[in-house]
Amino acid sequence: MPEEEFTLSNLKPAQARKARKRVGRGLGSGKGRYSGRGIKGQKARAGSHKMRPGFEGGQMPVYMRLGKQRGPYSKDAMPMGPHRTSTVPVNLRDLDRVFDGGAEVTLEGLVDKGLIKNTRTDVKILGPGDLKKKLTVSAHAFSAAAREKIEKAGGKATALREPVLKKRKVRKAKPVAAEPEAAEEAAAATDEPEAETEPETAGEEHAPPAKEADSEEESA
Repeated sequence: MPEEEFTLSNLKPAQARKARKRVGRGLGSGKGRYSGRGIKGQKARAGSHKMRPGFEGGQMPVYMRLGKQRGPYSKDAMPMGPHRTSTVPVNLRDLDRVFDGGAEVTLEGLVDKGLIKNTRTDVKILGPGDLKKKLTVSAHAFSAAAREKIEKAGGKATALREPVLKKRKVRKAKPVAAEPEAAEEAAAATDEPEAETEPETAGEEHAPPAKEADSEEESA
């Protein structure tokens, strides 16, 4: 059967057209009056089908009712949540396998060798494996073991991003303020001169003489 010539007169869709639901055309149509939306409420309003995932009508959503993971949540603490940072690890055994002795290892060289996909993410050199070649490695960060092995092999490790050293905040103890009454008494005690004390024998010189009558009675 020869193919029919394609013209505007025989133009038709590939699939049959699905009749749309016509609402608000009278009670006899079956979709009149409230047009299938019910009486009032959130889902009777325009745009009610655009609610975001997890929205529960304004009440506390389930992802906020559940318990949170332990740990600090700040930019200074271990990166987590929106502050999470990521690095691409590269082991020393891969550098020893791919690069020749005396080569200069850069981020672009790692991409050319297929060890990383791109240079948009930070690269950290890790220590697994042995390094028997002298390499000059440039990366964002190095582990202590990787840096030690590179320098032991005669190479050089250059960090493109210096590690941020966290400063510990030392709280100084506040001096205890003395009470005002005690402070005044201490100041007054320092201003008054010390009273002169008389010798112990002073009282004996002025003692009254003993009565003679008493002494005679005692003798009798």
